[in-house]
Amino acid sequence: MLITISGLPGSGKTTVARLVARELGLEHVYAGNIFRRQAEAHGLTLAEYLARAETDASIDRELDRHMEERARRGDAVLEGRLAAFMAEKAGAEALRVFLEASEDTRARRISDREGGAAAERLREIQAREASDHRRYLDLYGVDYHDHARYDLVMETDRRTPEEIAQAIVERARERFADDSR
Repeated sequence: MLITISGLPGSGKTTVARLVARELGLEHVYAGNIFRRQAEAHGLTLAEYLARAETDASIDRELDRHMEERARRGDAVLEGRLAAFMAEKAGAEALRVFLEASEDTRARRISDREGGAAAERLREIQAREASDHRRYLDLYGVDYHDHARYDLVMETDRRTPEEIAQAIVERARERFADDSR
């Protein structure tokens, strides 16, 4: 069983992915943690490493190779903006989920989690999103916002992470039970 969870910063990906992985007894593979470890290994802050990624495609490609290889092995919840694309690239059968939320909700969530004013966080996530979107189009010709890529698109503004995770778990159990017949 392979589930990919993608979405914009602050959409609830990490919380939901952890809940889904725990419920299904799967490994949670978080692209953001891998990226952060890469930054630390290079002695850079996350912001510095992200700035370097703007001009050094090897940074994204290293992360993406790891995610693609992990997708091939299955039995995981892959979380990251390009997780669905990496599963497709690996030829792995997956339930592909996209989580979305309003900018205000996303900014508030990030502010609550990391501190700082919500308005400041909103500007940061808009800049980060623009950077990521541009890089992914340049590297792979992929617009991960395209809902046609996903089996399930869920709005997270008015539902709890537990409700969202439960809906994903139910869909995954249906999907992979059907595949085993």
